[in-house]
Amino acid sequence: MHGHHSRFADSPFARMGAPGFRGRGPGGRGRGSRGSDAPPPVDRAEVAGWFAGRLPDGWFTGPVDLVVDRDEITVVGPLAEPDAGEGDPAAARAGRIARFREETRQQRMAIADAAQERYGRSVAWGAACGDVREVFTNASVPVMTRLRQAERLVLDTLVDAGVARSRSEALVWAVRLVGQHADAWLTELRDAMSSVEEVRARGPHLD
Repeated sequence: MHGHHSRFADSPFARMGAPGFRGRGPGGRGRGSRGSDAPPPVDRAEVAGWFAGRLPDGWFTGPVDLVVDRDEITVVGPLAEPDAGEGDPAAARAGRIARFREETRQQRMAIADAAQERYGRSVAWGAACGDVREVFTNASVPVMTRLRQAERLVLDTLVDAGVARSRSEALVWAVRLVGQHADAWLTELRDAMSSVEEVRARGPHLD
């Protein structure tokens, strides 16, 4: 544990006075201590294996792209390229994804229900065909604002590292980071806003 703390002692996290910085020592927050209301941690390999066994063989042409956080499991699988003939290839790929979404809806719902019962997380589905990729039902979870999975994973990394005690504190840290490293840009932005207010104040007023 001492090594973990010293690794962060001289990091930007500690220098910035990140909220909740405690490392993994006594009183710190290691992985799996996010609160009693959080679902239990899961092993990604176990989740991947379960989906590999549960998904119908004919759905995808290769392994799925699996992303897991504490709220959601996102499953995006590759589809076979359609023969567009003289048509537009991108439109053909989008149509193939739409067909997959419609034809598999009932089965996907059943698999999602089973996964939710097993892992305590909702399931978002998606498909990729060539360079066209679509996620159908990605959840938006309120954390002071509404964040999608990619942003939530950033916050969870800060929580797991002991940088913050919660997602809310991780957001505070992220805002502080932007404020320190983009100070010149923020100053310019504030000056521009002040100029707009001055011009607006000099304009005609209606009684």
